[in-house]
Amino acid sequence: MAHIANEKTKLLHRLKRLRGQIDAIERLVESDSECARVLQQATACRGALDGFIGEVIEDHIREHLVDPDAPRSDPRVQAAEELVAIVHSYLT
Repeated sequence: MAHIANEKTKLLHRLKRLRGQIDAIERLVESDSECARVLQQATACRGALDGFIGEVIEDHIREHLVDPDAPRSDPRVQAAEELVAIVHSYLT
């Protein structure tokens, strides 16, 4: 995952927010909070994880499937951009 180094700071920030959300779920469960509050926080956590996964997949596609020197009009570049959009729409 060497190509991830370019996005490392952004990904680490996402993971820290995700850790905070998981900690919040734990506190809610420990304090016998209502199920709706626990589920709401768990859903937010799942969304954050999906966002993280989407970013890693996007970085992977851009690094390994697209020639950085290819023009934007290249059909492979366009297909990669469509794939990135599909991944993001599926995960977010």
